[in-house]
Amino acid sequence: MNVLKDAGHIFRLVAVFVVGSLAFLGIRAFLVPKSFGQYGHYRGNAMAEIAARPVNFAGHQACEDCHADVLEKKNSGRHVHVNCEACHGPLAKHVDDPGSVQPAKLDTAVLCVRCHEANAAKPKGFPQVASADHSSGLPCDTCHQPHSPAIVAERTSGGKK
Repeated sequence: MNVLKDAGHIFRLVAVFVVGSLAFLGIRAFLVPKSFGQYGHYRGNAMAEIAARPVNFAGHQACEDCHADVLEKKNSGRHVHVNCEACHGPLAKHVDDPGSVQPAKLDTAVLCVRCHEANAAKPKGFPQVASADHSSGLPCDTCHQPHSPAIVAERTSGGKK
C-alpha cells in the first residue's frame, strides 16, 4: 500500500500554509517600519513626529500669572501635588488667548470620583468615598472647595460625612 498515493490533500495543505506564511511575512515586512522595535514596541524614528506635535498642556506655572489666588489656595490644601490640568484639561490654547478660549465647565460629581471613588486598589491613606452613599446626589463642590477640599459647608440632609 502506497501511503503517499492518497496524500495530495496534505501536500496542498502544506503548500497553502507555506504560501500564506510567505505572504504574511512579505506584507508585514512591507508595512512595518524599519525602526519598529528599536526602543521596545515603538518606531524609533517617531521622536521627530512626536516633537513636532503642538503643545496642549501649559503646566501649572502658566496658570500662576492670572490665577495666583486660586493657586495659593491649592498650594495650601490637599491638592498641592495635583497639576491644574489634571482636572481642567489641556489649557495651552487658553494661556495663549485667555479671552477667547475658555476651559470647559467642570462637573464635579463626575470629575472628583475619577480619583476619589472608593477602590480597594488605592492606598489606605488616600481619601476615598462611595459617592452614591456620601453625597446624596449633590455635586462635590456643594460641601468641598475643589482647590483645597476640606469641608466648607454642612449638608442639610442625607448621606454620611
